[in-house]
Amino acid sequence: MNYEIIVVGGGHAGCEAALACSRKNHKTLLVTGNIKNIADMPCNPSIGGSAKGIVVREIDALGGEMGINADKSHLQIKMLNNTKGPAVQALRCQADKITYPKNMQTTLKKQKNLEIKESLVEDLIIENKKITGIILENGEKIYCNAVILTTGTYLKADIMVGDTRRREGPHGERPSQYLSDNLKKLGFKIIRLKTGTPQRIDKNSIDFSKTKPEYGDNIYHTFSFDTKPLYKIEDQVPCHLIYTTPLTHKIIKENLNKSSMYGGLNDIKGVGPRYCPSIEDKIVRFADKERHQLFLEPESLYYDDIYLQGFSTSMPHDIQEKMVHSLPGLENAKILKYAYAIEYDAIDSLQLKPSLETKIIENLYTAGQINGTSGYEEAACQGLIAGINAALKLENKEPLILKRNEAYIGVLIDDLITKGVRDPYRLLTSRAEYRLLLRHDNADLRLRKKGYEVGLIDEERYKKLLKKEQEINELIDILKNNKITPKEEINNYLLALNSTPIKDGISLYDLLKRPEIKIENINKFINVKYNKEVLEQVEINIKYEGYIKKANQEAEKMLELENKKIPSNIDYDQIHNLASEARQKLKEVKPTSIGQAIRISGVNPADISILMIYLKRGL
Repeated sequence: MNYEIIVVGGGHAGCEAALACSRKNHKTLLVTGNIKNIADMPCNPSIGGSAKGIVVREIDALGGEMGINADKSHLQIKMLNNTKGPAVQALRCQADKITYPKNMQTTLKKQKNLEIKESLVEDLIIENKKITGIILENGEKIYCNAVILTTGTYLKADIMVGDTRRREGPHGERPSQYLSDNLKKLGFKIIRLKTGTPQRIDKNSIDFSKTKPEYGDNIYHTFSFDTKPLYKIEDQVPCHLIYTTPLTHKIIKENLNKSSMYGGLNDIKGVGPRYCPSIEDKIVRFADKERHQLFLEPESLYYDDIYLQGFSTSMPHDIQEKMVHSLPGLENAKILKYAYAIEYDAIDSLQLKPSLETKIIENLYTAGQINGTSGYEEAACQGLIAGINAALKLENKEPLILKRNEAYIGVLIDDLITKGVRDPYRLLTSRAEYRLLLRHDNADLRLRKKGYEVGLIDEERYKKLLKKEQEINELIDILKNNKITPKEEINNYLLALNSTPIKDGISLYDLLKRPEIKIENINKFINVKYNKEVLEQVEINIKYEGYIKKANQEAEKMLELENKKIPSNIDYDQIHNLASEARQKLKEVKPTSIGQAIRISGVNPADISILMIYLKRGL
């Protein structure tokens, strides 16, 4: 049987890719090793977090599913950094590990144009450097026009604990044994990466009196712009905060040589995550820290496993017992599932185009951990973009390429294709130079039109966006055109708000620029009848007007460099005076613009100047 697009892998990237392709009316096949594990959450029981929560909003704005599903499936939700500025605020929820995959599987099974097949993919069918199909482990060939690989951590996966190594994927499942070798034969550079997961503890064996409860917010939140809250604030399940102890550190230091990472195994090639290290990594790298925070996070309402966030390790089981029992409240804890490290194959992301199509094989796309990223959210957004672009390619349309000033998704993909990865890539707010523009609150204003243009946002949702934009502009005009004068009643009100009395007339627009004045205070002077989202947008735009204007100006300069294109047939060996490292990196990455070339590590300003002179001369 023939399909237009085949998606390999049923994780978070695969789900978004398959839904995007099928919703764009392309006959799609999702092939996965175990249908029951589609949209599984093998590690942390959460969706969102710093920067990641904004990515979930961006996925939703473009027409993806993760935000909608998270809203249906969480145990607790909160806004991180809500006492800080809007640039760093992001939602995070504790997702139910039973409900989340169940709801996603239901969505996939109901989706028109989408079929699901349980099998492992062993090889690809290539003709003239163009993908034409896949070969399953039983030798069956299935033909198609495009393939999206979203294989997660299953490529030659090894589970490592102490001095033991087992060739298996998460949950002890069969890994993909041959696909990465066959990708290597096609010319792909294969790298080895590593990540890990902590213990699961029996809830009934924990003394919670020794922990600090961490509750969800007492106001309602949703990831999706189109769903209403489906939970009750009072029914949210708390997490609990604890810290490592001197005894914890002593046990780890005395047994470091038993950790897979520190001597237990001598053949480890994979590089672990820099920003989510194992607990032994933390003890070694941050030796001056007296303690490290850990969170006890519920995994589901349907069972009693508690996820010990921050305690990932590859120590032997007997040492893990001692480590866990050294923690406050866990002195008598029962470990239901031991921690482990997992090593797996990935491709060098420098071999990708901005569309996530590979440079080596036409119509072959990759998304998620196969590209060297970590995290459910990073995987899902890549799957969505790969799915959109695979479909657009078959429609003979230009790909959707998000710029760094348009989306965190754009930052992530640009980092992958220009800088590559040495360790599993995690999205951080610090990676985004225009983060004031890439906020949680304005993801729909930034991206929903693009979702509409590619066909994943329907007319009703698009009209809702247009109405919101109109109301924002209306309210700004109202605030600019209404003034208050220095009357006693007005000045007394301002004093009550710890604000300076006015001596001359002032517009409500300028008044709102004052840090202590909130949008709701404006109702004292004029009746403002707009919804919460509109009020929030107007307040942020007015209060941060100068900073936003500056960020936009910087982004425009960047876009000028993006518009200075580099011919695909350029011969860098013909450019004299380029540094050897710069020449090597430029040949490897093959940047499409000066803007992209600037962001390549190893390419210095002097090299860029030489390159621009060369292009200007037309040589």
